[in-house]
Amino acid sequence: MTTLITGASGHLGANLVRRLLEDGHSVRVLLRQGSNNTAVDGLNVERVYGDLRDRPAMNAAVQGCDRIYHCAANVSILDGLPQLRQEIYDCNVIGTRNLLQAALAAGVSKVVVTGSFSAVGHNLSQPSDENVPFNPFGNHLPYEFSKSFVEHECLKAFADGLNVVIAVSCAILGPNDFKPSRMGRTLVDFANGKLPAYVPGGFEFVSTRDIVQGHILAMDKGRPGQKYIFSTQFLTVDELMNIFEEITGKSRPRLRIPSLLMAAIASTADAILPRLFPQMPRRFTSGAVRILQMYRKADCQKANNELGYQPTSIRQAIQAAYDHFGQRGIIQTVTPVVRSPQTKETYSEIQR
Repeated sequence: MTTLITGASGHLGANLVRRLLEDGHSVRVLLRQGSNNTAVDGLNVERVYGDLRDRPAMNAAVQGCDRIYHCAANVSILDGLPQLRQEIYDCNVIGTRNLLQAALAAGVSKVVVTGSFSAVGHNLSQPSDENVPFNPFGNHLPYEFSKSFVEHECLKAFADGLNVVIAVSCAILGPNDFKPSRMGRTLVDFANGKLPAYVPGGFEFVSTRDIVQGHILAMDKGRPGQKYIFSTQFLTVDELMNIFEEITGKSRPRLRIPSLLMAAIASTADAILPRLFPQMPRRFTSGAVRILQMYRKADCQKANNELGYQPTSIRQAIQAAYDHFGQRGIIQTVTPVVRSPQTKETYSEIQR
């Protein structure tokens, strides 16, 4: 039977597709027309095109599929104008509802939905696990709210009889980052000497190998209606800068902006930039600074105990990401590795 992956052009999806192909699965990928779909170029996958917000398109996309990995999401650190908030809600919440309802109607055997650690409640005294509730009255970004609502859609689908599991991801680091992601762009800018400053803080990071393995474990062993958190390691931003320095041979930015100052700057920018430049990419928003300052830590014991999840190395993941960017010529200081036409790399080899 065919496995459907949404979000195959994203960082997680690109790695998950490669792992499933390596394992011998027949893979169908849901893509958007006009999007950057470089991540699946040259891969032996069936392509279907559609928008998650289009229910008839989802009905067609799931036909003949036995399993679904729903990795697609509108990821944003912006608060923005009502139009942006509505777009995030429609893509993430309504889109997930459409896919899950289509899966239920088509008799799909199991769905794994990618969750976000941002939608797990924050525990001040100890690492957060799956039982810490998300506080809807807290100060959250639209994306964080939407991922909490996504979990509700999963539970509603489970109540209707769908075998659905939530695989909670932390900030992802690793190769096959084609767009690239925000973390990938940070590494690229660091290596190319274009990262002007950084802000202290801390967060949970997960390697592409570990989050892919987590999704597969959730599919194979996850209990219906449950969610599982997958992380590799908690790092402070200063520890992350240490690893970047070791791998790239470059020095970190001299400017280390105090969090309170950056929060004030970001709050001012939040009030002005969305109205003048609504699509302008931004490295720091007040929401992003707030998340870093929470120093949120994850408890993965449920995934360890029930699924046999064993995290690997975040440093290896960063090295693999650096090598991958170098091979593609995105990092200017690295000589791309020239491989003979006969050389065939597997997903696991790229991860090493």
